[in-house]
Amino acid sequence: MLSLRMIEFRCRPQDCSTNRGCRSIPMRTIAAGLIAPDFLMEEVDLVFLKKSREFLEQHVRQSPSKPFFLFHSAQAVHLPSFAAPRFQGKTKAGPHGDFIHQLDYLVGELTATLEKLGIADNTIVIFTSDNGPETTSVIHMRADYGHDGARPWRGVKRDSWEGGHRVPFLVRWPGKVNAETPCAQLTSLTDVVATVASIIGVTLPDNAAEDSFNMLPAWLSKDTSPIRPYLLQQGFGGKRTLSIRRGDWKYLDHTGSGGNLYENDPGLKLFIVPESAPDSPGQLYNLETDPGETQNLYAARPEIVTELKALLEQSKATSRSRPGQH
Repeated sequence: MLSLRMIEFRCRPQDCSTNRGCRSIPMRTIAAGLIAPDFLMEEVDLVFLKKSREFLEQHVRQSPSKPFFLFHSAQAVHLPSFAAPRFQGKTKAGPHGDFIHQLDYLVGELTATLEKLGIADNTIVIFTSDNGPETTSVIHMRADYGHDGARPWRGVKRDSWEGGHRVPFLVRWPGKVNAETPCAQLTSLTDVVATVASIIGVTLPDNAAEDSFNMLPAWLSKDTSPIRPYLLQQGFGGKRTLSIRRGDWKYLDHTGSGGNLYENDPGLKLFIVPESAPDSPGQLYNLETDPGETQNLYAARPEIVTELKALLEQSKATSRSRPGQH
């Protein structure tokens, strides 16, 4: 049973660090949409946790010799920052800080369940996200608590700049992936498909996962040479906001953020970075020397622009970045 419901977000004075109210939860009303009558935003993550635990326990009980796949998508730390009551006020960083604390708890409980069931050593755990931090979270966590989920990168969620796309990617596979070891490989969430296919011995069809590369050699620390020749990304603006990265070089085939309209947002205006080449039709940055994407080298390095734009156009024409089999 689904019902139409209006949802209004209101801050609570006791959660605020200032007398002007907690800005981590914007006061606004969301348009009506479909939502189950028993869908409680503050409790949904604990429901997801319960369901995932039940799945793992049932699998071990009924099919202990068979592999399994569990995709656990947490509500934390997506807006609205509504942590469950048991986590509210547990940090000194407001409602969103409490929400981050809740996410840490969820991950810990899932890994503890694997240990309890005796399957942790034969289970691959991947922890990651699909985009950079949300605009309002970054703006208000910076202002109220000195926390910056995007630093040192420029931009936030929806932007083509690094802050819009850089996410953690943690892999736990005891006996296979060395613990606490960083990896410098350029990778994307699209690479999970080809990597998992390699692990389970499946050959991908030529017309499947055309932008996926097998990162297993990097996971196992067997290969430090670049696996991916380049990486394509897209801002919130769609096809007109494509970008490409190869090595340290990143080319944005557009001007501006590719996502958020900084000039129209009072909160984002504070973080506008002056354009070093305002007349250039695109952007080129060296992320090794300029990780904050402050110096647009479009005019200074035209040969790099030409090479990367050609690769981008080639990928658009062929609809793939992984080489085909034919």
